[in-house]
Parts: sequence; structure tokens; C-alpha cells
Amino acid sequence: MNLFNNTSFSLSQRTALVTGAGRGLGKEIARLFAKAGADLMLCSRTETQLRDTAREIADETGARIEFITADLSKRDDAERLAKTAVERLGKVDILISNAGYNIPQTIELKADEDWDYLLELNVSSSMVLTRALAPGMMERSWGRIVYTSSILAMGSVTDRVTYSTTKAALLGLVKANSLYLGPHGITVNCIAPGPFATEMPMTLLTDEQKQSLGGRTALKRWGQPAELAPAALLLSSDAGAYITGTVLVIDGGATARVF
Repeated sequence: MNLFNNTSFSLSQRTALVTGAGRGLGKEIARLFAKAGADLMLCSRTETQLRDTAREIADETGARIEFITADLSKRDDAERLAKTAVERLGKVDILISNAGYNIPQTIELKADEDWDYLLELNVSSSMVLTRALAPGMMERSWGRIVYTSSILAMGSVTDRVTYSTTKAALLGLVKANSLYLGPHGITVNCIAPGPFATEMPMTLLTDEQKQSLGGRTALKRWGQPAELAPAALLLSSDAGAYITGTVLVIDGGATARVF
């Protein structure tokens, strides 16, 4: 029996596309959505990782799990993903645009290829997927769109200029799209994670940086990916029907600290 039956958090009869789903936050969001009853299309760039994730979640939950590889820094791939998701699932009710990456960079570094790559992956892919999938949601008068931003959209450090810029851009995308799509029964929101122990920060940061960032949270620790997934479920279900145009910060209290 589905634990989410007969509740406003149920995703029974709903379909969801989750990008960046092979690992980390995207994987845990997909896992919880499957438990809530959704049919899923998972996407990442790495086929072996994605295949393993799809099999793991399907075995655990019994849910229908489709998957496709795509490089969302390429617009053709993003458009192909949206089209394939609709073809395989029949419709896409929920978009979790979670794919993204971080390349340390200061404004002095003339690495235009990194700037362009992160803009396309972290921002433009969300625009392309929304533009492709929103019309179907509008026809059905129901939809949920959630972008993954970051607390580095609201504050930053010297060597995250490109990442912070792209994550801040998503906040504007949320505001405008929520106003346009709201009359059609579609909510649009952002999740802004703080320090979560996923592969990307664990790879990019030094041990000293990891300890410092965890210590800056009110809870004095890094978050685990499964601790973010319930927020995505709230914003993607009927429970969050009156939440739109907003940014939900999930950071263990990191941004509560001034000094």
C-alpha cells in the first residue's frame, strides 16, 4: 500500500521529470517521488549511474521509472529530453530542474568557456524545459515546476562568481514564470540548498572548507540529500498548491548567521 494514498502529498497518477537524477539531491527527490506514487523520467549525463539509480528505485518502490541520458548544457539535448519524457510518460505534470554544476572562478579569470557552459547548464536548461513542458501543463490546468538554486544566489564567496550568478538568475526565472503560469494552475518555485553532502561539494572543497562550512550552520553539520527531498515533495504536490513564486531555503540555518 502506498503510504501517501489519500493525502495531499500523494503523487498518484502524476508524472515527473527529474534532471540531475543519477546521484545526490536529484536521486533522493526521485526516490521520494516514487514512494509517493509518481511515474518518473530520470535524466543525467552518465548512463551507467542513471541505469543503476533507476533500477534501485524501481526495485525499492515498484514505481515506473524511465530514464534517458542528456547533456543539458546543450539546448538540443534539453529539447530532446522534454519531447522524449512526454512521449514515454504520456505527459509531464512535474518538472524538477535540478541539473547543475559548479566551476570555481573569480571575475579576473578569463575562462569564457566555463562562464558560457554554466550559464547554459544552470540557467538555460531550466528555461528550455519550462518552455517545452508548460504548454501541456496549461492544457491540463495543473503543473508543478521546481528549480534547484543555492544559498550562493543570496550570498557568495570570491571564487564562485559564475555559479552565484547562474543560481541568482533562477530566482528571476521563478518570479516571472510564476506570474505567467499561475492563472493556469501551475506553481513555480525554487529550492535553495545550503551545505548538503553530495559528490560535487565533497569533491570541490578542501577538508578545511568542509569543516568550516558545516560549522557555520545552526545545526553544526552538513545536510544529507534525503533531508531535502521532502521540501521538493511539498512544492510538487497538492500540499503546496498555494506556494508559488518563492524560494525555499534549506540550509541548516547557515544563512541565519551574520558573523
